Amino acid sequence: MPIKDSVVMLTGGAIRVGRQVALHLAGLGAHLSFSYLPGEPGPKTQAEVEALGVRCLATPLDVRDPAGIRAWVAATKAQFGRIDVLINNASVITRRPFLEMTEADWDSSVDVNVKGVFLCSQAVAPTMLAQGGGVIVNVTDLSAFKVWPGFAHHAVGKAGVIQLTRYMAKELGPRIRVNAIAPGPILPPDGSSPAETDKAMAMIIMDRMGTPQDAARLMVFLIENDFLTGGVYHVDGGSALV
Repeated sequence: MPIKDSVVMLTGGAIRVGRQVALHLAGLGAHLSFSYLPGEPGPKTQAEVEALGVRCLATPLDVRDPAGIRAWVAATKAQFGRIDVLINNASVITRRPFLEMTEADWDSSVDVNVKGVFLCSQAVAPTMLAQGGGVIVNVTDLSAFKVWPGFAHHAVGKAGVIQLTRYMAKELGPRIRVNAIAPGPILPPDGSSPAETDKAMAMIIMDRMGTPQDAARLMVFLIENDFLTGGVYHVDGGSALV
């Protein structure tokens, strides 16, 4: 599937990695429909995307809201006429020691990180199937493979994304291809200390912090390569090996 003139839906597209992915894809000629949480600079990112010469729809949305998701999908289809790619990027990460974790902490993390992927993918898939095909890229991370004390609720959600990716690839293929990327140290969580950043750097074989563009380039590869489905691809500078 060529990137140019494709229609890409992206959750969590206003800030951090999602914003850079939106700008990267727009720079390659993709039209964007991205969601963002109320209070995030969605209109600002929309203007930046449109300045690259493509069309863009920015929608405030909580990915835990099934009705809101259905409305977003319908608005995207109405404006662009089709949906070629869905990138499930929206995520939440908080540090909570296991014995201090509340039920609300658990529900928020798991609902956003894995239930949101399920809801968005289920809402978009019928349109993709009706038009003959599409691509879904899910975003997990290294917590699904490594043990990070204080992030059990986050890691369980991200591990769930991996298994959900496999099931979706099996049940939606061959017309819809579904893959996942697992970024490593790309952008540290907000509020990270210099010591935590140094610790992350010590685990990177490639001796540099990753960038959102590293993740975006891998997404482009997965969108364009029509023989890849059901896989999980690390973009981590070798961190998973350390």
